[in-house]
Amino acid sequence: MTEVFFYHGASDRLAAACALIGGAWAKRKPLLIYAPDAPVADSLDRLLWTAAQQSFIPHCRADSPLAAETPILITARLDQPPQAERLMNLARALPPGYERFHSLIEVVGRDEPDRLAARERVRQYKEAGCGVRYFDLSTRDQTA
Repeated sequence: MTEVFFYHGASDRLAAACALIGGAWAKRKPLLIYAPDAPVADSLDRLLWTAAQQSFIPHCRADSPLAAETPILITARLDQPPQAERLMNLARALPPGYERFHSLIEVVGRDEPDRLAARERVRQYKEAGCGVRYFDLSTRDQTA
Protein backbone atom coordinates (compact mmCIF):
# COMPACT_ATOMS: atom_id res chain seq x y z
CA MET A 1 0.00 0.00 0.00
CA THR A 2 1.25 3.47 -0.86
CA GLU A 3 2.28 5.70 2.02
CA VAL A 4 1.58 9.37 1.38
CA PHE A 5 3.62 12.21 2.88
CA PHE A 6 1.98 15.66 2.79
CA TYR A 7 4.38 18.57 3.23
CA HIS A 8 1.98 21.48 3.67
CA GLY A 9 2.12 25.20 4.36
CA ALA A 10 4.98 25.87 1.94
CA SER A 11 5.52 29.58 1.37
CA ASP A 12 7.11 28.71 -1.99
CA ARG A 13 5.86 25.35 -3.19
CA LEU A 14 8.59 24.77 -5.79
CA ALA A 15 11.38 25.83 -3.42
CA ALA A 16 10.02 23.35 -0.87
CA ALA A 17 9.83 20.65 -3.55
CA CYS A 18 13.41 21.44 -4.56
CA ALA A 19 14.58 21.09 -0.93
CA LEU A 20 12.83 17.71 -0.63
CA ILE A 21 14.34 16.58 -3.94
CA GLY A 22 17.76 17.63 -2.65
CA GLY A 23 17.16 15.53 0.46
CA ALA A 24 16.29 12.49 -1.65
CA TRP A 25 19.41 12.99 -3.75
CA ALA A 26 21.59 13.39 -0.63
CA LYS A 27 20.43 9.91 0.41
CA ARG A 28 20.88 8.66 -3.20
CA LYS A 29 17.20 7.77 -3.46
CA PRO A 30 15.65 7.83 -6.93
CA LEU A 31 12.63 10.08 -7.33
CA LEU A 32 10.08 10.51 -10.08
CA ILE A 33 8.44 13.94 -10.13
CA TYR A 34 4.99 14.13 -11.70
CA ALA A 35 4.51 17.62 -13.13
CA PRO A 36 1.96 17.51 -15.97
CA ASP A 37 1.70 21.31 -16.08
CA ALA A 38 4.55 22.41 -18.41
CA PRO A 39 5.23 25.76 -16.69
CA VAL A 40 5.57 23.96 -13.32
CA ALA A 41 7.92 21.35 -14.82
CA ASP A 42 10.01 24.05 -16.54
CA SER A 43 10.22 26.16 -13.38
CA LEU A 44 11.25 23.16 -11.27
CA ASP A 45 13.86 22.15 -13.84
CA ARG A 46 15.38 25.66 -13.76
CA LEU A 47 15.24 25.77 -9.97
CA LEU A 48 17.06 22.45 -9.66
CA TRP A 49 19.89 23.86 -11.78
CA THR A 50 20.18 27.08 -9.78
CA ALA A 51 19.00 26.38 -6.22
CA ALA A 52 22.13 24.94 -4.66
CA GLN A 53 25.34 26.61 -5.77
CA GLN A 54 27.51 24.23 -3.75
CA SER A 55 25.91 21.01 -4.97
CA PHE A 56 24.44 19.39 -8.03
CA ILE A 57 21.17 17.49 -8.20
CA PRO A 58 21.30 15.23 -11.25
CA HIS A 59 17.95 15.38 -12.98
CA CYS A 60 16.37 15.40 -16.40
CA ARG A 61 13.05 14.83 -18.13
CA ALA A 62 11.83 11.24 -18.21
CA ASP A 63 11.87 11.27 -22.03
CA SER A 64 15.55 12.33 -22.17
CA PRO A 65 18.14 9.92 -23.59
CA LEU A 66 19.89 10.26 -20.20
CA ALA A 67 16.84 9.17 -18.16
CA ALA A 68 18.05 5.59 -17.66
CA GLU A 69 21.15 6.84 -15.84
CA THR A 70 19.58 9.78 -13.97
CA PRO A 71 18.08 9.30 -10.47
CA ILE A 72 15.76 12.34 -10.43
CA LEU A 73 13.26 12.45 -13.28
CA ILE A 74 10.57 15.00 -14.15
CA THR A 75 7.63 13.65 -16.12
CA ALA A 76 4.22 14.70 -17.40
CA ARG A 77 3.07 11.09 -17.84
CA LEU A 78 2.97 8.09 -15.54
CA ASP A 79 1.93 5.40 -18.01
CA GLN A 80 5.35 3.68 -17.86
CA PRO A 81 7.20 4.88 -14.78
CA PRO A 82 10.92 4.05 -14.79
CA GLN A 83 10.77 3.18 -11.09
CA ALA A 84 8.06 2.49 -8.53
CA GLU A 85 9.77 3.48 -5.29
CA ARG A 86 9.10 7.23 -4.82
CA LEU A 87 6.80 9.66 -6.59
CA MET A 88 6.43 13.39 -5.97
CA ASN A 89 3.13 14.85 -7.13
CA LEU A 90 3.18 18.47 -8.29
CA ALA A 91 -0.29 18.30 -9.84
CA ARG A 92 -3.47 19.37 -8.10
CA ALA A 93 -5.16 16.06 -8.94
CA LEU A 94 -4.32 12.51 -7.93
CA PRO A 95 -1.49 11.17 -10.06
CA PRO A 96 -2.69 8.32 -12.29
CA GLY A 97 -1.49 4.93 -11.08
CA TYR A 98 -0.05 6.34 -7.84
CA GLU A 99 -0.80 3.03 -6.11
CA ARG A 100 2.17 1.44 -7.97
CA PHE A 101 4.54 3.50 -5.83
CA HIS A 102 5.75 2.63 -2.34
CA SER A 103 5.72 6.27 -1.25
CA LEU A 104 4.17 9.44 -2.58
CA ILE A 105 5.26 12.95 -1.65
CA GLU A 106 2.80 15.83 -1.90
CA VAL A 107 3.94 19.45 -1.57
CA VAL A 108 1.18 21.91 -0.72
CA GLY A 109 1.47 25.68 -0.78
CA ARG A 110 -0.44 28.22 1.25
CA ASP A 111 -2.81 29.49 -1.43
CA GLU A 112 -6.44 28.49 -1.02
CA PRO A 113 -6.88 26.61 -4.35
CA ASP A 114 -3.81 24.50 -3.61
CA ARG A 115 -4.98 23.75 -0.06
CA LEU A 116 -8.52 22.81 -1.18
CA ALA A 117 -7.20 20.50 -3.87
CA ALA A 118 -4.85 18.89 -1.33
CA ARG A 119 -7.69 18.27 1.10
CA GLU A 120 -9.59 16.46 -1.63
CA ARG A 121 -6.54 14.32 -2.43
CA VAL A 122 -6.14 13.46 1.27
CA ARG A 123 -9.74 12.29 1.35
CA GLN A 124 -9.23 10.16 -1.76
CA TYR A 125 -5.99 8.63 -0.49
CA LYS A 126 -7.59 7.73 2.82
CA GLU A 127 -10.63 6.21 1.07
CA ALA A 128 -8.21 4.06 -0.94
CA GLY A 129 -6.61 2.85 2.31
CA CYS A 130 -3.32 4.72 2.03
CA GLY A 131 -1.47 5.79 5.14
CA VAL A 132 -1.17 9.58 5.22
CA ARG A 133 1.40 11.54 7.24
CA TYR A 134 1.65 15.31 7.55
CA PHE A 135 4.60 17.69 7.89
CA ASP A 136 4.06 21.41 8.49
CA LEU A 137 6.47 23.57 6.51
CA SER A 138 4.93 26.87 7.59
CA THR A 139 7.39 27.27 10.45
CA ARG A 140 10.52 26.44 8.44
CA ASP A 141 12.65 28.57 6.15
CA GLN A 142 12.37 26.73 2.84
CA THR A 143 14.96 28.76 0.98
CA ALA A 144 17.93 27.66 3.09
